[in-house]
Formats: sequence, C-alpha cells, structure tokens
Amino acid sequence: MIVLDTVPSGALLLTVGVLFASGVYLLLERSLTRVLLGFVLMGNGANLAILVAGGRAGAPPITGAETAEPMSDPLAQAMVLTSIVITLALVAFVLAMAYRSWQLHGHDEVQDDLEDTRIARLADADAPSYADSDAEESGSTLDEEAVAVRDEVALPDPATPPGPGARGGDGA
Repeated sequence: MIVLDTVPSGALLLTVGVLFASGVYLLLERSLTRVLLGFVLMGNGANLAILVAGGRAGAPPITGAETAEPMSDPLAQAMVLTSIVITLALVAFVLAMAYRSWQLHGHDEVQDDLEDTRIARLADADAPSYADSDAEESGSTLDEEAVAVRDEVALPDPATPPGPGARGGDGA
C-alpha cells in the first residue's frame, strides 16, 4: 500500500527533468550567454529536486512545539539556500567571463582549443580505414602536426599593432 503523503507530485518531477535537460543542452553550446542560462536552469532544477526530496510541508521545525502534524525537514531548506548561494557565485563568474570575452573579442563564443583540434586529427588518423586497409601512415611527427594546426587557426601576431577596431591604450 502506497502512502500518498510521501509521493511527490508528478508535475514537480517533470519540471525537475525539464529544467535539468534544458540546462544540460544549453551548457553544451559555445556561447557563454547560453552556458550562463544553462547554469541558472540547472541550479533551479537542483533547488526544486532538493525541495521535492525534502518531503511535504509540515509544522515549523521548532523544538518544544507540540503539534499533531509532523515537522518539515529543515535540512532540505538549508541545502536549497546553500545551492542558491553557489549558483549565484557561479553565475557571477560566468557573467564576468562573458563580459570580458565581449570586451576583448566582440563576441562571447568559446574558441576552439588547438590541442583538441590536434588530438581530433590524430584520432582520425588512427581510426581504422575499412575502405583502404593497406594505407600508409603520414610519417609526420606530433610537433609537425601541431605546427600545421597552429598555421590553420591564424593566431594574431603579438608584434603587429592592433587594428582600428581593437581597444587601444588611448581610452577612445
């Protein structure tokens, strides 16, 4: 026999699932603004999940108060307050990173990592080729491939002065 007082609402559980799913989806985007929204959604989903796990509301958790109904669990409320503080700090940090990225680059997109690109190429080279099993390896070293990847990405040269759109030291 299931006691309905301890079963959480299906709508709350569905809401927790939707908040976590949409938060994870937004975290996988390249824009820091979307990553920020993903953190906010996941933080709210975690808060709601903790409150659902805390059980139904009851009498205030004050010692010495005699009531007929059971007391509510104060631990869930304390955990949610802690989660709110952590989420706020994380949001402030990501917001500062997005703002700084906007100042430096004019956008908040996360750039490709050169090492990730090099490793992806090595993985592609080491993948078995089912069409041509007798293919030879390129024979180039890891350093040569890293130089090729760096040349393709076109990193700015520190010796050249910034263009007219870049921020200069004149305050304009």
